[in-house]
Amino acid sequence: MRGTSRSGRSVACSAVAVAIACGAAACGEPRDAAAPPVVRIGYLTNLTHAPALAGIERRLFEEALGEGVRVEAKGFGAGPEVVEALFSNALDLAYIGPNPAINAYAKSGGRAIRILAGATSGGAALVVAPRITTPDALRGAKLATPQLGNTQDVALRAWLEEHGLRADHAGSGDVSIVPQANAQALETFRAGQIDGAWVPEPWATRMLLEGGGSVLVDERTLWPGGRFVTTHVIVRTAFLEERADLVAGFLRAHVRAVDFLNENGPKAQQVVNAALEKVTGKALSPEVLERAWGNLAFTVDPLAASLRKSAADAEAAGLLEPVDLAGIYALGPLDAVLAEAGRPPVQE
Repeated sequence: MRGTSRSGRSVACSAVAVAIACGAAACGEPRDAAAPPVVRIGYLTNLTHAPALAGIERRLFEEALGEGVRVEAKGFGAGPEVVEALFSNALDLAYIGPNPAINAYAKSGGRAIRILAGATSGGAALVVAPRITTPDALRGAKLATPQLGNTQDVALRAWLEEHGLRADHAGSGDVSIVPQANAQALETFRAGQIDGAWVPEPWATRMLLEGGGSVLVDERTLWPGGRFVTTHVIVRTAFLEERADLVAGFLRAHVRAVDFLNENGPKAQQVVNAALEKVTGKALSPEVLERAWGNLAFTVDPLAASLRKSAADAEAAGLLEPVDLAGIYALGPLDAVLAEAGRPPVQE
């Protein structure tokens, strides 16, 4: 599944091994003290991006990158917005869902980005009004997704197609799909203006508890073992090639963030909630936080097989031209960081 060849992986590992040995500063490379290097990280303000939120709140990125490196982190509402920022060189690395990453790779002819690591599996659902209990009951319904072509939008369209329901890009068909920011979807659902939404956490849980909805589809039930990539890490290819040292430092922090989330239970939830409060102005209620957290799994494994399925679904929905994903992964840097910690590489 992985697009990186074994020889390419060895070259990438060698480059990052040199970067690790050199530390946060490039080997022998003079730096202008007045212009310290900056690492710009993008993420979404969702629980599905908890590794980013934990890394920011605990200052893991600054610690791993070392003195003299400034970290700038920015929250976004949906993956396509992150891609736009990457294309304009406003970001270096980003936490993002599979479909925007695939689109970025395809639109740039395989040049603009690479996937470095996994981050989160699970944490997405179709929440609907309680009167809707079967797929056929959705005929004539209006559903929301965060943005046309984003990961949840593609998942909804693929699921509708499997159940014989048509939804075009203009919001017509058997089911009308409208793009709405997650917070807006919650409000329009509560007001009865939409019949449901396919959304990531914590919005799925908020629609249940605050909007009186019910789960029609837990996306985990659609994947083998319930594992699929919801969030992974991508990098601008140019940044990876030019600053392998900073990429290595970032990945050290990312691995630590994922470990922290998996090992610290309620404490990890509190840290992520504090980060959400800082960036959105409002913390999640304990009930929403605990329930939504149980729908998530954190892993540095990119769960590569699910990416190809997402690409096929986007093609079938007319949102993506056929694309060869060979080369989209650059997992050598992650494997080098894992090896440094005495851990095995991620699986092919």
